[in-house]
Amino acid sequence: MPLDHYRTLGRSGLRVSPFALGAMTFGEDPPGAGSSVTESERILTAYLERGGNFVDTANFYTNGHSEAILGDYFAARPGSREHVVLASKFFGNMYPGDPNGGGAGRGAITAQLEQTLRRMRTDYLDLYWLHQWDRNTPIEETMRTLDDLVRAGKVRYIGFSNVPAWVTAQAQTTALLRGWTPLVALQVEYSLLARTVEGELAPLATDQGMALVPWSPLRNGFLSGKYRRGAAVTDSARANHVGAPDDAQFTVIETVAAIADELSTTSSAVALAWLLARPGAVVPIVGARRLEHLESNLAALDITLDDEQLGRLDKVSAPTLDYPAPMRGPLRAMLQFAGTTVDGEASAVYPPLLADSTRY
Repeated sequence: MPLDHYRTLGRSGLRVSPFALGAMTFGEDPPGAGSSVTESERILTAYLERGGNFVDTANFYTNGHSEAILGDYFAARPGSREHVVLASKFFGNMYPGDPNGGGAGRGAITAQLEQTLRRMRTDYLDLYWLHQWDRNTPIEETMRTLDDLVRAGKVRYIGFSNVPAWVTAQAQTTALLRGWTPLVALQVEYSLLARTVEGELAPLATDQGMALVPWSPLRNGFLSGKYRRGAAVTDSARANHVGAPDDAQFTVIETVAAIADELSTTSSAVALAWLLARPGAVVPIVGARRLEHLESNLAALDITLDDEQLGRLDKVSAPTLDYPAPMRGPLRAMLQFAGTTVDGEASAVYPPLLADSTRY
């Protein structure tokens, strides 16, 4: 599956590469562990030359430098911006002391977008994400403002990131009932080491035809192959910021490494291939601080995990989901289907029904 075998992003007319390129590491501004402008441009060029077309950033990444690097890059290459899906996020307040400098109110969204468009040297964004839930602003205000921006041609599609499922459902229902622009994708933390999204947000996305766009698909580099139990990590600028995996995480890491050895590939490729095989439309965001990191991640496009390997990964990484998720599995099927198979799902029979044939 090469980068130029595109996927439709949710229920939209937007086609994107199977991996988005995350630009959070573009810029060396402190205290981050990012890339120089030159290295950032090398990474971006390599991604685009392989057919990639989906680039994701946020207004406050490297204090706005990430957006500026992208803007300068495309401005220096006339005609290239129109063929790239550029996405950014709003919410982060870049003006200490100003309570209206961030968030998701009408004035804040409008001001943040104008600054983003200025830095990115473009007239519009293909996709604009709400980065966090603004619990101080009515969701109707946020959705109406985003709809206005779409109608004005400054934004083409919208999505949410890091927002509770119940808020997302309320926003989507409000938009659909009022004829406003609906959400087409959810940007969520999702990896073999972070699967709790499967409790509420992933089912919501499937039901509403939204794509899932996982961030940190290698869980802070834990799944990159650099981490080994009992060994120090020397080739990671982020290791001092994110700590070390715990025992349970190392069990997953070791299973990933074993499958990588079987396939003669990298741990990062296996972890990313697992995400590509998840149900629904899943478009992971791959980041890179150096060009070789990008190349290692893109190796996932060249491998296919078989059912046995997928089963091992699913089992070793199985999450503990919050209530009522545990009630939706075999217990629900048993009570609902009573030993029959429906839509490919088998069920058992509730034991008291087998113990006594009496029915009242």
